[in-house]
Amino acid sequence: MPLVAVGINHKTAPVEVREKVAFAPDQLVAAHRELIDSGRVSEAVIVSTCNRSEIYCNLPSSADGAELRAWLADYHGVPGDQLTSCSYEFHELEVVNHLSRVASGLDSLVLGEPQILGQLKSAFAVAREADTVSGQLNTLFQHCFGVAKSVRTDTAIGRNPVSVAYAAVDMSTHLFSDLSRCHALLIGAGETIELVARHLHERGIASITVANRTLERAERLARQFGARAILLGDIPDNLAGADIVISSTASQLPILGKGVVEKALKKRRHSPMFMVDIAVPRDIEPEVDDLGDVYLYTVDDLQQVIEDNVQSRQVAAREADEIIVRAVQTYAESQRERSAGAHIRELRQTTQELAEQELDKARRLLARGDDPEQVLRQMARGLTNKFLHAPTLYLRQAGREGRQDQISQVRDLFALDDRDDDQQDR
Repeated sequence: MPLVAVGINHKTAPVEVREKVAFAPDQLVAAHRELIDSGRVSEAVIVSTCNRSEIYCNLPSSADGAELRAWLADYHGVPGDQLTSCSYEFHELEVVNHLSRVASGLDSLVLGEPQILGQLKSAFAVAREADTVSGQLNTLFQHCFGVAKSVRTDTAIGRNPVSVAYAAVDMSTHLFSDLSRCHALLIGAGETIELVARHLHERGIASITVANRTLERAERLARQFGARAILLGDIPDNLAGADIVISSTASQLPILGKGVVEKALKKRRHSPMFMVDIAVPRDIEPEVDDLGDVYLYTVDDLQQVIEDNVQSRQVAAREADEIIVRAVQTYAESQRERSAGAHIRELRQTTQELAEQELDKARRLLARGDDPEQVLRQMARGLTNKFLHAPTLYLRQAGREGRQDQISQVRDLFALDDRDDDQQDR
């Protein structure tokens, strides 16, 4: 069954659309099974991050990506035409090329960022948990994970600390030149927020507060950076003390509303507050941007900062593209070789059956007392005649029709030219 990938990302769809089709972590196992149960696909891996929602699968040969887009739109209650206008679709080796680029960070908002590989591995693990992965997708993802490792090892694509988290922290320095006098409130405790905390800590931030739905996870992260941990419900009481607010959770509803921020600004006596909402769906209500003294940015707004930080990765990206091109060719060759496996097995089975027939005949002749030497010669002739019956007919037909190309193929198949060379050497 053909490989197909359908999705949207930061290049094709604004955050307003991406957040509508994002999958919450606790939805993913059920979503995988629902997609399989729909009868549209035989295998599936759903990838859902801040910047992309993609489905990788096997489709019946008569189907196309339209059915996947329809399922995705129905699942999230999004108008089908809205999704179609900003989606993309890849087939067969295009899928291998695209997933390799995604895994290597070449299709990310931040060129070469390393987080996406971990996110892909997590998505693959969820699909395996949902039992929606078997041979073809397993081969695809393992191949692309290996490509990403080669890109990281053999190029400088990831040697500079450039990521969404890095860009968010870097942008904060445009408003606050001295972070050692600033206090940061980080909402969430995932990998992105951990990177944000690390970058802030390295730049000498005065203090960090980590807010999360579960206090234990917030405390675990806070201990790494000498920070304080609070629950999401404690944010209103702590917001006024934050100069920098960076949020990245998997919440399906906003964490911060306009009213809460407005009250915090009054307590701050309208001292400016820098806010970055990295989450999709968004954690901070868009209306917060209407308030004076608040500088609110989303992941889309980070684009310019990111572009300023990726120039050194352009050469590495071209080198990575060359690695991916070669890897896609290797994948194609291995798949073609694998497809020949069925023919090889059939050929061996047929040959074995012919051999067994001649062997049974030889046993009967020996059992009745025939000369063993004669029996062996007869068995050898029988095997030769049966093995070469079809090739002989093929060569005769090719000779009658003047098909020299077919004759050459048979000579290659049986290495007849090599045999001629050996005889000449002797």
